[in-house]
Amino acid sequence: MKRLLVTNPSARSALAFDMDKESTDENLTSTKKKLPFLTVLWQFTRPHTLIGSALAIPSLHILAAPTFRQAFSYPTLVSSVFAMVPSLLMNLYITGLNQITDVEIDKVNKPNLPIPAGHLSRKRATFVVLVALILSLGIGIMYPILSSNGLNVALWGSMILGTMYSLPPIRLKRFPVLAAFCIVAVRGTVINAGFFAHAKTVAFSRTGDVTSVIECLGEGKCYLSCLFFAVFGVVIALMKDVPDVKGDALFNIRSFTVRIGQKNVFNAMRILLFGLFFGVGASFLRGVTRACTPTIRVCRAIVASSAFAAGLSVQKEAKYVEPEDSGLVYKYYMHLWKLFYLSYLVLPFAR
Repeated sequence: MKRLLVTNPSARSALAFDMDKESTDENLTSTKKKLPFLTVLWQFTRPHTLIGSALAIPSLHILAAPTFRQAFSYPTLVSSVFAMVPSLLMNLYITGLNQITDVEIDKVNKPNLPIPAGHLSRKRATFVVLVALILSLGIGIMYPILSSNGLNVALWGSMILGTMYSLPPIRLKRFPVLAAFCIVAVRGTVINAGFFAHAKTVAFSRTGDVTSVIECLGEGKCYLSCLFFAVFGVVIALMKDVPDVKGDALFNIRSFTVRIGQKNVFNAMRILLFGLFFGVGASFLRGVTRACTPTIRVCRAIVASSAFAAGLSVQKEAKYVEPEDSGLVYKYYMHLWKLFYLSYLVLPFAR
């Protein structure tokens, strides 16, 4: 066997460094902890979006109820649970599809996600999202007694817009206005009007048809819910891109953040959300004096105080955020999701 002689000291040092680095990489790979599949699947669902969808359904059922007594009845519980199963599966399909189509971008922006981190193969992820899609749409169709047109509008509408958002060749996420429209439409109208109509049909015995979702938009509670979460959806859609500017720019995703800068988008969304909460708070505070019953007065006071507190929280947490620091912005973005959850918890009191 011939020996490789390296007489140059610097070359010898470089060779030794490369060998040490290769050995270190091999050791890291061999000792990399393999996560249980259920843990990986939970991470793959993007839990913050899953929780938001899970809270929306019972909150909209309570909001749609003619009285609080009917809101906490057995039919309401059955309707909520039935709607939640296909809806969470659809949420998994949409968020999973986005990760499958964004692997290279996520290696830059979100390297800890299951696929870029190497915990989940793209092939297995594709199988998971296809099963979730089939089960979701299947459940919505197969049980006509517990299903409704409102539920199917929510499922199919979310599926179509979610697919158009992520999947080539359409891939609307490349275009900032259309990308924001998809998220706003789903988080605003499709979810709120769809599940409100589903509750009216299944839990509260109103005959539903294809136009029931449109009819529900004529009700003040449903319309205001859609409007509030549509604006909140704008904030989430644009704030989501602020910490992802590096990967988006690298792969030619021309988001608003890439076009006008992290600081401008961050400040604009902070001001918009602050204004939204304070506008709601002022409106319901004024409504307290006009309430026709003590119960309505208390409900409106709860909404007003919660909205003011959330608005102050938006400003307070933003003080410590440098828009160019992606880590701090992402932490703030997750704080906004907590306010999103709070909004659905308070929504049943918006009367």
